[in-house]
Amino acid sequence: MDGNGRWAQNRGLPRLKGHEQGSKSVGECVEGCRDAGVKYLTLYAFSSENWKRPAAEVTGLMMLLERFLDQKTNEMLEKGVQLRAIGRLDELPAPCRKRLDRAITATAGNDRLILTLALSYSGRTEIVDAVREIVRETAAGRVREEDVTPEFISAHLYTSDVPDPDLLIRTSGELRLSNFLLWQLSYTEIHVTPKLWPDFTKADLFAAIDDYSKRQRRYGGI
Repeated sequence: MDGNGRWAQNRGLPRLKGHEQGSKSVGECVEGCRDAGVKYLTLYAFSSENWKRPAAEVTGLMMLLERFLDQKTNEMLEKGVQLRAIGRLDELPAPCRKRLDRAITATAGNDRLILTLALSYSGRTEIVDAVREIVRETAAGRVREEDVTPEFISAHLYTSDVPDPDLLIRTSGELRLSNFLLWQLSYTEIHVTPKLWPDFTKADLFAAIDDYSKRQRRYGGI
């Protein structure tokens, strides 16, 4: 969800104002996915690298997340949205983690849309954590060499119980993966829009889905 800072800078506003506006685009995207019948939506909300940002901005982002969870949990319950989170969640501030856990528990029975927030997330770290778990299982005698397959590794990732993404949308014209779902994006179609995330609307989401629908997915075949 790129472009919050640039959106604010273009308007002479503090960067946090861009993040606040960007939270409205989250609502647009969730509604659009529900309308389009999309089952899984993963939002890259806060990367492991984002901890390096100025302390005031990080604090503001955590407060925005807490506000989002406080304001949207009942709405997610009403609209059939199940909330999940991936990443090193133990690195989140305690009040934020408490609200997140509460929202995840409250919405666990919903199944119309699975909304996953990537928080304190890094694609490389996810793979490291998977390898560490496999090493522990191997040391315990539960894994043999022939057990290690792509499916086996996928089963040890944070996203083990959801399918790999069909479509990746990059806002603000960025042309890189930014350490996001590196294993899972192997054959994902990519749609790039110049729109900054705070300007991203339901119509932009539908345009991306329409673009995706015209692709031929060959998965390395002919």
